[in-house]
Amino acid sequence: MKTAIREINTINELHRIRELGKPSHPLISLVDYADVKHYASDNHVNWIQNFYSIAMKKNIQGKMRYGHREYDFDEGLMSFLAPKQALNVIVEQGDENKSGWILFIHPDFIWNTSLAKSIKQYEFFDYAISEALFLSKKEEQIMQTIFLNIQQEIAANIDDFSQNIIISQIELLLSYSQRFYKRQFITRKKCSHQVLEKLEELLNTYFDDIYGDHKGLPSVQFVAEHLNMSPTYLSGLLKSLTGLSTQQHIHLKIIDKAKERLSTTELSISEIAYELGFEHVQSFSKFFKNKTDQSPLEFRALFN
Repeated sequence: MKTAIREINTINELHRIRELGKPSHPLISLVDYADVKHYASDNHVNWIQNFYSIAMKKNIQGKMRYGHREYDFDEGLMSFLAPKQALNVIVEQGDENKSGWILFIHPDFIWNTSLAKSIKQYEFFDYAISEALFLSKKEEQIMQTIFLNIQQEIAANIDDFSQNIIISQIELLLSYSQRFYKRQFITRKKCSHQVLEKLEELLNTYFDDIYGDHKGLPSVQFVAEHLNMSPTYLSGLLKSLTGLSTQQHIHLKIIDKAKERLSTTELSISEIAYELGFEHVQSFSKFFKNKTDQSPLEFRALFN
């Protein structure tokens, strides 16, 4: 069956579709996840929401598809979606024990506030669902308290202070999320170091197999896809381990391979540039000098 695309533009529309009743505020809503209804008829629908959503969920029995990949979850997690990102939820039987919160924030709610600019700096809005934030019990309690504070403020009579108080709670929620993601990178260090090993193997294979097959330079997107991660999450993980982004790791490997060819082969500079994926020798020479403070010829001369 062909997958349909449905766009949801307002919080009111979302509440109507999910049979949640009228929201207390037209631009922000905190929903008890147990009250969210999913139907099997929606299994072939990609939902595009034109607002932010921050979810903390437990006991999820269905599957979630983000982009072109599908994921199963059976433990508590937090996930973050920015406007225009597509999400597909596949319903399965036995979902009655689901629990948690979903906070929906229309961009108009944060317009002209400090959060309007800072929210774009939180990289986890670009993480895939598979890279959700897994919380400890203590962390879950912290997040639960913030969600309840937001719920209380949304449910109260709106006054001149309401928006600022809610904004400050959202900023607190995002700051803790950022802290806990950093913790996740550390506590999953074994897995993280395996990613480093796979990255090294991938880049070595890429450049060693490039002979006779001009592929161009490897992109961050290419590397992330082959490591089954989103580009943003991969760079965040690598930065936490090495202080370097994915792009910087790629550049280091290019320089490493260039030095190897310059010092151990008699290939011309243009041949080396072509083998490494550069379209023009001038681009390679400029790149090499920028990274090493030497031209390719100057570096080669050290070995003659």
